[in-house]
This record gives sequence, structure tokens and C-alpha cells, in this order.
Amino acid sequence: MAIPTKIQSRIVEGLKRFQPIVEAAKIRDANESDTVVLLTGIFSEILGFDKYTDITTEHSIRGTFCDLALKINGNIVIIVEAKAIGIELKDPHVKQAVDYGANKGIDWVILTNGVTWRVYKILFTKPIQHIPVFQFEFLNIKAKSADDLELLYTLCKEGIQKSSLENIYVQKQATNKFMIGNLLYTESVLNSIKKELKAIYPDLKVTNEEIVKVLQTGVIKREITEGEESDEAKKKILKTAKKKEKVKADASAASSSTAEVQISNELPSVPLD
Repeated sequence: MAIPTKIQSRIVEGLKRFQPIVEAAKIRDANESDTVVLLTGIFSEILGFDKYTDITTEHSIRGTFCDLALKINGNIVIIVEAKAIGIELKDPHVKQAVDYGANKGIDWVILTNGVTWRVYKILFTKPIQHIPVFQFEFLNIKAKSADDLELLYTLCKEGIQKSSLENIYVQKQATNKFMIGNLLYTESVLNSIKKELKAIYPDLKVTNEEIVKVLQTGVIKREITEGEESDEAKKKILKTAKKKEKVKADASAASSSTAEVQISNELPSVPLD
């Protein structure tokens, strides 16, 4: 991911300024209010959000409040749930942050204490789901690491405007264990495995069903093929399979139609009496 030079410079300079500040806040065990002030500076000076127009505090959503909300073009794009810098982030904190986002129809939530940052994607299913996309330790970010800078860029205002968060989510989903595990059960993959086994053992006769049994009993853990995330992966795989079948059917129909026209053109003309 190419980061514009001006934005990269802002990130690097911001890290030089704020990492010592965060370290000092951690040592003195800053309270939640001070942590929110610190986060506002990071969102503004490193991530490019205007502190006067893009960052709001104590945003009300159906009677409850979140600590920070980040806007782009006047629309909230990320809800931020902040905890005091010395508080260890736990699951109940995630639920509260997700509730904020779900109530307003916002896709993204950041849960952070200034040191640890966790980014979640909200899926508006029944029930509501929240998928952890990535996390990082702010004090471990290296200004000379291209990977670290790219990670921060995904949270920059400019990166979000270019769908950086959505792109990294799609990348994670495409390569997660649920997708890969369920792909192994598709007919095309099973046929490929069977073909490779045949090449190794020419006299071997094995069916897809036998391969599936081996996958189920000794290769793939049960948790990979069960549960909400597995079901989501299966839906995507099935949807793609149906598209392939439709393309194949359309191609077959077109080929059949072409053949009929060709046969018709090849029929000898019969002179009329």
C-alpha cells in the first residue's frame, strides 16, 4: 500500500512526539479523561482528523454515550471506546463499544486505552456480530517499519476515504481459517486432492467422500466448520459456486444455440417443385 509522502511524514513525526507522551502517561497511570485527551491528539496529529470538525466527544446514541466519534464529511465512521491507560482491555469493554456502533449503524469500532488498540468490524446480522480485524501496541510501532506505517495508515482519515479498513477486513476474511478450512471441502479442491493422490499412487482408488472423512476426523478441527464465522464462509463459497454454475450453464446454452445455427446453415437446400 503506497502512502503519500506528506501523510507518511505526518505519521512519522507524530509517532516521535506521541510515543514518549503515551509512555509517560502509562507510567503515571493516567485516568480515563486524560487518556481521551491523549487519544484526541493522536487522532488529530497522526491520523489526520480535524480536532474541531472530525472528532466529537461523549456522542449520544439512543441515550448512551461513547467516548469519541470520528467523522468524515460530517458522517460518523468510527466509534471509539476509550479506557484509562492502565486498564487491561477485556471482552465486556468490546460489547459496550459494539453496542454504540450497532445502535447507530456504524461499521467500525476502536477499543483502546492508548497503548493497546483493537479494531472491530460490526456485522449487522441477527444477532449482531463483531469481528476483530487487527490490533497493535502503540508503543511498539516503529517509524522505520513500512508494515507498521501501513497499519497506521489504514486508520488515517485519508486511508479510510480510500476504503483501507474495508480492504484489510476483506483480506483477513479471505485468508482466515474458516474460509480456507471450508474451501477444502469444495468439489474442485477434493478433485485436485484425488488427482494428486492418483499421481503418487497410480493404483489407488479413492472417492471424495473418503477424503472428506479424513479431513473431518484428522485434519480440520470441528470449530473450523461450525459456528457463525464458518457459516458466513460457507455462504460466500456457495454464492460463488452458484455464480460459476450459472456462467457454465449460460456458456453451454450459447454453445448449443451456435451449434443449431451452424447445422441449419449446413442443411442442403431443397428445390421447390
